[in-house]
Amino acid sequence: MIPFLAPGARFPPVERALRRPDGLLAAGGDLSVATLVRAYRQGIFPWFNEGDPILWWSPNPRMVLRCAEFHVSRTLRRRLNRHDVRVSLDEAFTDVVAACAAPRDEEGGTWLVPEMQAAYLAMHAEGLAHSVEVWRGDQLVGGLYGVALGRMFFGESMVARETDASKMAMAWLSAQLLDWDMPLVDCQMATPHLASLGARAVPRRQFTAWVTALANQPGPAEWCFDAGLDPVAKLGIASTELARD
Repeated sequence: MIPFLAPGARFPPVERALRRPDGLLAAGGDLSVATLVRAYRQGIFPWFNEGDPILWWSPNPRMVLRCAEFHVSRTLRRRLNRHDVRVSLDEAFTDVVAACAAPRDEEGGTWLVPEMQAAYLAMHAEGLAHSVEVWRGDQLVGGLYGVALGRMFFGESMVARETDASKMAMAWLSAQLLDWDMPLVDCQMATPHLASLGARAVPRRQFTAWVTALANQPGPAEWCFDAGLDPVAKLGIASTELARD
């Protein structure tokens, strides 16, 4: 059994999360900015379907991307080197969230219910949630969004309306995070897509230790891409240095 939380209540220790379904920790509570910040700082995130109570998760193992290990495939390298799209940061957070919430299957369902969308819009208004947008002309063709606390980035969702658009967004983000000395992106659950980008599963205990250390350190003062940032060059250098270590 899992506890049902009152609004503002403390979360139980993540070690109490169920094994099946993997990581289910608690239900109830609320989606206020304060509650979400407390959750992320403990390695917990919300995930539930419309009509369900709020469900809180902390899976074991946890999917994590080390930015220095981001895998730039040959296909992705060619797409990045074309320079035929524009990539921006925090220009269209609301649009990215809406795109991520759009149904992606024949049944028309989405886990990003209106309450969740409103919660992350509130986080963005507080400077805690950020988006990466990929544009072709004035059309949004892909992107991602997540939460940043200190030197830790917690990925939430990504979307692609063109081939590899979400991968390009992640490449740009990973390169910029490396420049900011933010080494990790929480990817939550394992998927083949995330594994193809270099994400790997780590024990929950290791993940929560990283979060404790990184989320309590100062993060970047301003969220904007560095002028002249070249993700192919930056990530290539990082992978070369990693191979030498």
